[in-house]
Amino acid sequence: MDRRRRKLLITRALSDRVLAHARENFSTTVWSKDEPIGAKFDAAARGQDAVLVMPTEALDATRLTRLRDDGVRAVATFSVGYDHIDVAAASRLGLPVFHTPDVLSDAVADLAMFLILAATRGTTQSERILRAGQWGPWSPTAMLGRQLGGLRLGVYGMGRIGRAVARRARAFDLEIHYHNRSQLAPPLEQGARFHAEIDTLMRVSDVLCICAPATAQTRASINAQRLSLLPTGAAVVNVARGDLIDEDALIAALESGRIGSVGLDVFQNEPHVDRRFLELANTTLLPHIGSATQDARDQMGMLALTGLTTYLVHGKLAASCVNP
Repeated sequence: MDRRRRKLLITRALSDRVLAHARENFSTTVWSKDEPIGAKFDAAARGQDAVLVMPTEALDATRLTRLRDDGVRAVATFSVGYDHIDVAAASRLGLPVFHTPDVLSDAVADLAMFLILAATRGTTQSERILRAGQWGPWSPTAMLGRQLGGLRLGVYGMGRIGRAVARRARAFDLEIHYHNRSQLAPPLEQGARFHAEIDTLMRVSDVLCICAPATAQTRASINAQRLSLLPTGAAVVNVARGDLIDEDALIAALESGRIGSVGLDVFQNEPHVDRRFLELANTTLLPHIGSATQDARDQMGMLALTGLTTYLVHGKLAASCVNP
């Protein structure tokens, strides 16, 4: 079958460059509204050879079965994370799932460093003071933050993004510690100190940067007990997934002063952010924009399409397949 006749559903409008590439290789249907496709997904996917979904589309075993029965042969997600897809069910159904690793690591790591700086220097609160016209005479004790040099950065999850954060942090003279499922080889560690247990990492983290994937083991792993292990006044940054943190416990620690500040790009109930975060002065909050650069989003789209094309046109599994 000519590859131009293979049918692809994309569940959100992507950049012109990515859509042009999709149309070169597929008969492409795009859900062009800038909102989740929701209940219309099943009907739109019927008769497609492949679907390229967003993280907002949950593909459980029931929906995946329906997709397969309706003719879908492959699934791609416009994200590096694939916790919204039942990958085990996809494997049983013979549906390869492609994601977008690597290409967004630098964009997310850049943002993580911004949040680390914002949290430790209190720049969000300083900006609020300026915008509110409350900037008074210079004071040697006003709006004081912490210098990064000499602080200990704990990286929870030393995968691609965690390592990219560590590379940037070394330029600020941070001492790097990390917890991972397993210790990295020395060339990847680059002198970072491995902690086999997350609790020991917490105890040495003046700044904790969460980069771990969302799994059954990591969800709510940053709980009240573990937050209590951090040095008093520590900063917490999350560029991974909101459900890795117990938000009630984090807010309580912020309100008590046990945690000095946070920089958050992700939340438990996105886009509905707990209002208590908004009312606290020691928070820097962003609307999940870690990969939101033109370069990263273009590369994500192209990588997802490459996975689908490699499989549907050439009969091979690309390296971006999560269930080979």
